[in-house]
Amino acid sequence: MKKHVLTLLCALATIFVCCWISPARAQDVLDSMLKTHLEQNGLPALAAAVTHNGKILAAGAVGTRRIGHRIPVTLNDRFHLGSNTKAMTALLLAMQVEKGEIDWDSTLAQIFPEMEPGMSPEVRAITVLQLLSHTSGVPADNDAFGRLLFDSMKETGNLNELRYWLTQQWSKLPLEHKPGETFVYANMNYVIAGTILERLEGRTWEELIVERIFAPLGLKTAGLGHQSSLGKIDAPLGHAIINGKPVAMLAGPCGDNPPIIGPAGTAHMSILDFARWASWNAGQGKRGPRLVTPKTLKKLQTPVASMPPRPDAAPGTPSQGRYALGWGELRVDWAPYPLIYHGGSNGMNLAHIWIDPQRDLAMVLAANVGGAKANEALLAAAAELYGKYAGK
Repeated sequence: MKKHVLTLLCALATIFVCCWISPARAQDVLDSMLKTHLEQNGLPALAAAVTHNGKILAAGAVGTRRIGHRIPVTLNDRFHLGSNTKAMTALLLAMQVEKGEIDWDSTLAQIFPEMEPGMSPEVRAITVLQLLSHTSGVPADNDAFGRLLFDSMKETGNLNELRYWLTQQWSKLPLEHKPGETFVYANMNYVIAGTILERLEGRTWEELIVERIFAPLGLKTAGLGHQSSLGKIDAPLGHAIINGKPVAMLAGPCGDNPPIIGPAGTAHMSILDFARWASWNAGQGKRGPRLVTPKTLKKLQTPVASMPPRPDAAPGTPSQGRYALGWGELRVDWAPYPLIYHGGSNGMNLAHIWIDPQRDLAMVLAANVGGAKANEALLAAAAELYGKYAGK
């Protein structure tokens, strides 16, 4: 009997996977559209996918893994997500809140009592919610942050021990604003969030995100760090813009953000798995797995702070709209109301995620190059996709 049940479950799982990843006809149409944006903006590779009611409507991947070489990308190729990782870190902390391990209003002094004597006075009062909404008063990535990152490389231990050291050293510094008053986008907020998770669980953030998000959501291509392997071009290489031209960056020390800031932005996965993550969020709890309650998922996506306009913001960094907890909200002229949005970039890759919960619609787009041209391509493609599929 058990054997028959197992066989049935395996068959159902196979059907689900095939339905999810086999939009052959839609993919052909999307490839053609993406190729236009790729060529107009001189990008190495570009990928996108659209979901509705938990099912994929369209997906495509065009271009090459390495500029100047003919190594075509595929739908299963891993793209770097940059700061789109933040929503995953926020979700991990939301799980801790639901377990009663912490509250949204728990302070750093309460979570790290042994650090409190050395903390600057205002740092002691920073809450979990303020970290996740970038309203903690922490300054944007600056020289002091850069120096601490550099110094952390001299420390020994696992990544959780390095993050603890970084959080402890940083906690001695003064804030730029009083906690809760001003939005300032800072990666250090999410490094601290990761350190909180590690304090509560006694394991690295990397272990937690793999076990509690990647595995239950079936994100089989998901990983952390550079999307390609050392010595191989087994994924689209990131490309830095040098003297106006994209230059491929192989896996190595300069190929991605330092691992210590992983909770702020080091996840990668295929465009199909990125779409699976987006679709799960677009459903706002209507579809499994039930990682948190629908109420908590909605809280993560509900804006709490306005973002001052920043026309000079780097692609992948919030420039306007409102910010929730690991998610932003952005009004665009091609949608009838604000959409949930986030961008992410390590300077060599760029990824956008758009969610319309009212329609249970999600769009994900990624390029293996950073910069303004990539941003223009992703925005233009998103507008075209929304116009075509929002009415489905």
